[in-house]
Amino acid sequence: MWAVVGLSLVVLLVTYITHWIKQWRNPKCNGVLPPGSMGWPLVGETLNAMTPSYSLDLHPFVKKRLQKYGLIFRTSLVGRPIVVSADPEFNSYLFQQEGKLVELGLLDSFTKIFKFSGDVTASSIVHKYIRSITLNHFGAETLKEKLVPLIEKTVVKTLASWSSQASVEVKHASSVMLLNFGAKRMIGYDAETSSDNLSDKFSRIMDSFLSFPLNVPGTVYHNGLKESDKITTMLRDILKKRRMSPDTHRGDFLDQISSDMDKEKFLSEEFVVYVVFGILFAGFEPVSSVMALAFSLLAEHPAALKELTAENEALLKNRENPNSSLTWDEYKSMTFTRQVVNETLRLGNVVPALLRRALKDIPVKGFTIPAGSTIMALTSALQLSPNTFKDPLEFNPWRWKDLDSLVISKNFMSFGRGSRQCAGAEYTRVFLATFLHVLVTKYRWTTIKGARIARNPMLGFRDGILIKFKEKKN
Repeated sequence: MWAVVGLSLVVLLVTYITHWIKQWRNPKCNGVLPPGSMGWPLVGETLNAMTPSYSLDLHPFVKKRLQKYGLIFRTSLVGRPIVVSADPEFNSYLFQQEGKLVELGLLDSFTKIFKFSGDVTASSIVHKYIRSITLNHFGAETLKEKLVPLIEKTVVKTLASWSSQASVEVKHASSVMLLNFGAKRMIGYDAETSSDNLSDKFSRIMDSFLSFPLNVPGTVYHNGLKESDKITTMLRDILKKRRMSPDTHRGDFLDQISSDMDKEKFLSEEFVVYVVFGILFAGFEPVSSVMALAFSLLAEHPAALKELTAENEALLKNRENPNSSLTWDEYKSMTFTRQVVNETLRLGNVVPALLRRALKDIPVKGFTIPAGSTIMALTSALQLSPNTFKDPLEFNPWRWKDLDSLVISKNFMSFGRGSRQCAGAEYTRVFLATFLHVLVTKYRWTTIKGARIARNPMLGFRDGILIKFKEKKN
């Protein structure tokens, strides 16, 4: 009898699991789902998607599925069903439908590390506030009035330090420079006097974003959560001290947002801490990858380096005072430098996709994306499309002279698109251009080791990029 009972339980269990897997692989839909595969239960196709790719081209995971299923397909990553779109028309339409058909979508690993609530971050009022305060401290007007010379001063000091060393791993060193500068402007952080090394803590968090959200000691995700807790504890302490001493006015980001806490109900202590946390991260990690990539691309294309150097040296010669600081007007006049920045951003694709969540069923080309689905808009596919960019894997800054502005707006999305375009876009471009300006006018460099791409799927480099710097002699 017990054998029969045991066998019956096994049959019921197998039947339940089979039914669950079938439902998981074929979600309910009021129409036809996009083609694709959900992979293994829970794990999905995450392992394939996270296999390193050693090229600037689209990740093989994406490329194979685009060839097999077309421009829109479904998959499952880090425990979540996802619809992937490389269709330029559909992606452009999505970004025009913010708050109507779609809202901001985030992976579970991201939301848990940054403690972001989808309901809060999707709020138009909250988003407009965060965008406004960010532009107030890092937007074009602030860059024009005071930040450009401060950025140049930081770059000059940093490159002088690098030149005194036998070699520098530029990806990590760039991230330290960027984070320290941003943290100084946001929270008054001084890397030289602080006992907390923010750059090291943030660097250890990066690997956890696309890891499976399994909070078990020893896993990448668990370690990321630990580092997140350390940073938020530090930021919480800084905020409390600032709130206790309102008369100590520094005029930075934290001053403004802590003052606004008395006016805006959504600005709780926890929310402010995680907003600061998120903006600090966004301001250094992706940009440092682009800086590192620029060294590699310029070394491989001497004609581009020659023209870049000529433009920036001519800028110095045309000054009344050669030792004066870089100005906003000079930055705007650096046409080829800004073309180099755009081309590096295009090839770098440091944020290869933008995530949105469907608020309603969305019909698209005979298929239906169910409400609640996460949609991954592949900006990388647009920026590497041969239909828009001839020889898309070729580093060609000159191509930007002839590209139409409408074509650029629809196919170049390094900083997102629509109402949620990154508020720090111009800040990033200025920092990159200023870095290149100081680099080519004052230094020569030699690559010692590295420069091998390793996407995972974010842009990275195998073994880093080791470079030796030497100051130019007049």
